[in-house]
Amino acid sequence: MTVTTSPPDHDARPRAGTTAYRRTVVAMVAVAVATFAQLWSVQPVLPAIAAGFGSSASQAALTVSVATGGLAGFTLVWSGAADRFGRARVIAVSLALTTLVGCVTPLAGELWVLLALRALQGAALGGVPAAAVAYLSEEVHPADAPRATGLYIAGNPLGGMGGRLLAGFAADLGGWQWGIAANTLLGLVCLLVFVLVLPRPRRAATAAAVAAGAGEHGTGRVAPTGPPGPAGAAPATGSGMGRRLAAALTTRGLPALYAQALLLMGAFMTVYNLLGFRLMGEPFGLSQSAASLLFLSYTAGMVGSAVSGNVSLRWGGYPVLIVSTVLMAAGLGGLLSTALVGLMAALLVLTFAFFCAHATASAWVGARAVTGRAQAMALYTLAYYLGSSLFGWCGGLVYDAVGWGGAVAFAAGLCAAAALVGLRLRRLPPVPSG
Repeated sequence: MTVTTSPPDHDARPRAGTTAYRRTVVAMVAVAVATFAQLWSVQPVLPAIAAGFGSSASQAALTVSVATGGLAGFTLVWSGAADRFGRARVIAVSLALTTLVGCVTPLAGELWVLLALRALQGAALGGVPAAAVAYLSEEVHPADAPRATGLYIAGNPLGGMGGRLLAGFAADLGGWQWGIAANTLLGLVCLLVFVLVLPRPRRAATAAAVAAGAGEHGTGRVAPTGPPGPAGAAPATGSGMGRRLAAALTTRGLPALYAQALLLMGAFMTVYNLLGFRLMGEPFGLSQSAASLLFLSYTAGMVGSAVSGNVSLRWGGYPVLIVSTVLMAAGLGGLLSTALVGLMAALLVLTFAFFCAHATASAWVGARAVTGRAQAMALYTLAYYLGSSLFGWCGGLVYDAVGWGGAVAFAAGLCAAAALVGLRLRRLPPVPSG
């Protein structure tokens, strides 16, 4: 009788269920919470900022725009630093600088000073998304990296929702300054968790796994034998920033994944930017405080992010991405309802589907890029926030022109465009070993 045994797995990176894996996930979720709590801390207190500085609503809203713009603009800079100095170190420095700026921000006495500090804070925050997913792709066993990435992404809506609610409650006690200060304190606690809990990087094991090589399959599954090498890109013969960036732009499949971030985030932000106006108008007529509770729908995003890794490992990245996009479109259709219960149910579906798609696409980028992985994640982040700012603004123009139905149709069009671009991901060839 012949006994068939599986080849030994020499990859020493932590697997799901191990202490090192759990510590890594806890540390990275803390990072996500700190990042998005501080990024969105001013959003619920914009009326207080406008009243405090005697400014218009649009001027006060710049405190959000300059922060997201700073984050997007500096991700490539941070990605180069992560390659040079190490991803964990860059994440720690990024959060430390963010917290330092956050300590000064409540002291701003003029609006332009507040805007300058928010821009600096956004630029400092760019180090986290530039390095976090790449770190998980390199430091967690490839069989479990999508699951770990999904849990990290789940920390994004947790931080965004928690930060908004924390700022709102704190501002009721002492004004917008207290709202920002409360999130700065939360960021400091999360930074300490990251520094104290994260295991030491397994650089030797990672290098050995890369040398051993293993392909990521065209379905989006990550093979359990090591991280993939680039496909469709010119061979990397140097380690310069330009060469890594070129690999991030030319590796087959990556541009289509960047497009998913651009288009789907644009659809998502169109809804969340405008839904408050819809809920406060007819036929709902909710108060501002009641309408602001829509951010609780982000809990569905946490679930979507967390389950995406397991589902992607079973079915592959492409099916999960397409099903998520279809679910987003279905949720958008439900947002045309004039019944509050139906509208909120549709919002939960939309939010769940978006974060499932986002977690799947970002994990796929981290797996498919080896040369220029940090640059690839930086480009994904850049596309993500460009979609938020550009298409979120365009959605507002559509709303002003033709109302809520037009804005929903605009968002649905972005989902359709994402699905069409996603066809390029359908039959990606296996990635050759590095």
